[in-house]
Amino acid sequence: MDTMGSLRRSNMCGELKMEHVGKEVVLMGWIQKRRSLGGLIFADLRDITGLIQVVFDTEVNKETFEKAGDLRSEFVVAVRGKVYERKSKNSEMATGDIEVYAEELKVLDTAQTPPIYIKDDDDVSEQMRLKYRYLDLRKPHMQQNLLLRSKTSRVIREFLYENDFNEIETPFLTKPTPEGARDYLVPSRVNPGKFYALPQSPQLFKQLLMVSGMNRYFQIVRCFRDEDLRANRQPEFTQVDIEMSFVDVEDVISINEKLIQKIFREIKGIDVKLPIRRMSYKDAMDKYGSDKPDLRFGYELENITEIFKNSEFSAFKSVYTMKGLIKCVKIDGSADEFSKKGISKLEKFVKTYGAKGLAWLKYENGAIDSPIAKFLSEEELRQLTESLKLKEKDIVFIVADSESAVNTSLGALRIEIAEQKGLIDNNRFELVWITDFPLFEYDEEEKRYVAKHHPFTSPVDEDIDKIETNPGEVRAKAYDIVINGDEIGGGSIRITNRELQNRMFRALGFTDEEAEEKFGFLLEAFKYGVPPHGGIAYGLDRFMMLLTNSDNIRDVIAFPKTQSATCLMTEAPTYAPEKQLKELGIEVLNS
Repeated sequence: MDTMGSLRRSNMCGELKMEHVGKEVVLMGWIQKRRSLGGLIFADLRDITGLIQVVFDTEVNKETFEKAGDLRSEFVVAVRGKVYERKSKNSEMATGDIEVYAEELKVLDTAQTPPIYIKDDDDVSEQMRLKYRYLDLRKPHMQQNLLLRSKTSRVIREFLYENDFNEIETPFLTKPTPEGARDYLVPSRVNPGKFYALPQSPQLFKQLLMVSGMNRYFQIVRCFRDEDLRANRQPEFTQVDIEMSFVDVEDVISINEKLIQKIFREIKGIDVKLPIRRMSYKDAMDKYGSDKPDLRFGYELENITEIFKNSEFSAFKSVYTMKGLIKCVKIDGSADEFSKKGISKLEKFVKTYGAKGLAWLKYENGAIDSPIAKFLSEEELRQLTESLKLKEKDIVFIVADSESAVNTSLGALRIEIAEQKGLIDNNRFELVWITDFPLFEYDEEEKRYVAKHHPFTSPVDEDIDKIETNPGEVRAKAYDIVINGDEIGGGSIRITNRELQNRMFRALGFTDEEAEEKFGFLLEAFKYGVPPHGGIAYGLDRFMMLLTNSDNIRDVIAFPKTQSATCLMTEAPTYAPEKQLKELGIEVLNS
């Protein structure tokens, strides 16, 4: 094995161009592949910037040529040589117009045959990718994802520094919170029987920073939630956390629109037009069945409940009686694209989202054709035709159920159909602010109201008097930025009045004693002069999924966890030694 000796890298592989022809360079990296052709050996050398072809020629340096004969994939090498224009150019390589003739070769480390291929188009399982993550990260697209993530973080920091935000760290070891997801608990050895919690967000600390007079704060910070995982969720994730004093909704939205504009301009080369459109929570739910609407295609939902208020069709009659909804989505001119088998699959699909069933109708030859047509009156069919403005070959899908089941299932159905029809363009970005969220939502399992966002969100001024009398109608000073059907960030104006905060806690079912026990430090701070303040938090991992066109959050995180919250590479979590458990006063009952 060689050492670098006096050799030091002069250039990166991928940055070499025609302007370097005739110059001596020193390159370092990994051997992608080697090919031998008699008196010539060709090797593709790779580093984080790309590939360059290195030529070992007996006529240039016989010793170096012979040494190159032992090269294998993933050997780590240093090469000194001169750049030449290639006679046979390779248009598929960014550096395909040039090559380097090696005069010196140092093998810095050898490598066994890797268990996974180091190339983007491999077909290896995700399990193998995560087990050998350090090898998976050698793939060009994974490296580019992480480089883009780094650049995005830099752009965010630059913008916030330019706008007088201060980067301030908040504690990782803090107090467990009673609302939201489960906390990750950390036992305290020096305080036996007591536990810290890893933060789900820096929410309370950033509010206290506003109380302290810091004016504008930000942090790119790790957060932790012990919750069931999905493709776009991780137990530990990164948040761009922002808070501002002496602001209301418009102030927070305005500066964050400029931040979003800068990110898209510098990362994607896209000019986001300001102001970004806005949509109320109610309109989003009515039209798209979701507070995270994907606006890259149409297929708005239509409320047809009133058409069937006197219906004798039992499925519709029962829903109207129980004050549910009957809504539909119309797919223009596409009746022939949906066979009975295809419709049956869609029915199974909506049932996974809580719907009891899926009705359908086609408009053909000037009339409605549907299995449910015989149960509907002529007047209902006429109103349906006119209300939906049915045209030849239109097909309509209908769900009749509770409001939640209807919106959730039809909202998912419109996306599923758009995907089937190839209408979703991943290179198009549709942004929208969702505003006027409800402050509370009713939890059917717990039979109580819970905070829609969090307990520190301020109600709209004119709705404050409804907190005790009609909490379901109280609107919040909250706002989410949604891009292509994903919530990328969410924020609110905060409660800054001690009495109002206590009223909020009571509405959520906390006694005054419980509120004091959990949040006494915040309520105490509210005695000493609190500026109006608010902010927002972006999910950086989710944002990077969007910016890299990834469909899995693990593709934009260096060392992610599986959906069972495990690390296949390090085998975390693992069992703690008995001695350590005793020091912490912990006994494991079930393992």
